[in-house]
Amino acid sequence: MTIQIDSREKAKAIRGIQAAFDRMDVMHFISKLPVGDYMSLDNPRLVIDRKKDLCEICVNLSDVPKKAPDGRIKRDGQGKPQSEWNRICRELQRACDLGISVVFLCEHGKGVRCLSDVRGWANPRLKESPLAMSGERLYRRMEVLERKYGVKWLFCDKKDTGRRIVEILGG
Repeated sequence: MTIQIDSREKAKAIRGIQAAFDRMDVMHFISKLPVGDYMSLDNPRLVIDRKKDLCEICVNLSDVPKKAPDGRIKRDGQGKPQSEWNRICRELQRACDLGISVVFLCEHGKGVRCLSDVRGWANPRLKESPLAMSGERLYRRMEVLERKYGVKWLFCDKKDTGRRIVEILGG
């Protein structure tokens, strides 16, 4: 098995994953992927998009408009406000158009083992802002992406990420 790692993955974040690949004698290299973060050359129609934790997923699924440095709302080519939600939907639509299945692998740990566990998650940002996304709201957004784009949500502890990537990709 040879795994391609997206070049936009941060070197510090993937050090442990690469070490796990080395321990399992899984060949790997870094190069840009059109979608996701990890892909096996044996099955380029399946990719894994790694997420650090549920807080990162909250940011990725936020529909809060992005702002330019001058404070104005950023807009896309059609004049619609840009948001992370719109960006991730475009990326997932691109995956569907290319015939690629996406698995999100969240390294959250801490008792979150399946999508339904997200409902009971207490977002620490709710202490700072009542507008932060609750576990229930995040669960509903994740479920929408699952239904609309056929993505899968899997969860693991950070120490198991490399092994889980190999398992998911068919190693």
